[in-house]
Amino acid sequence: MLPLSLLNAAQNKPMLVELKNGETFNGHLVNCDNFMNITLREVYQTTADGERFWKLRECYIRGSTIKYLRVPDTLLDAVKEEQNRARDAGRNARGAHVSGGRGGRGAPARGGRGGRGGPPRGGRGRGRGA
Repeated sequence: MLPLSLLNAAQNKPMLVELKNGETFNGHLVNCDNFMNITLREVYQTTADGERFWKLRECYIRGSTIKYLRVPDTLLDAVKEEQNRARDAGRNARGAHVSGGRGGRGAPARGGRGGRGGPPRGGRGRGRGA
């Protein structure tokens, strides 16, 4: 499962974010980008020692400072099932054709023209000139 696909599915869901410095943020995911920068709303921020906390309406967290993210287990299960369904649908759509032999782009399996479209063997090659 890819982390960014999981984060995209987690929009508007509650999550916990712990930073490398030990601070934690509990809130609902608003948005994320390809660098895993995230925006949370209705956030409770807690210090690393857990003694102080703040309630924030919204906050932005740079992806490179994140140690880990925690999302609901039900979301993990839903994303896994969705990816399995998409994979199975892709297999059924692509696996319909039957080819003889080694695959490729429709060229004869063997004995046709060589790999570069030239004569099979012996024509002008790389040898010393004649």
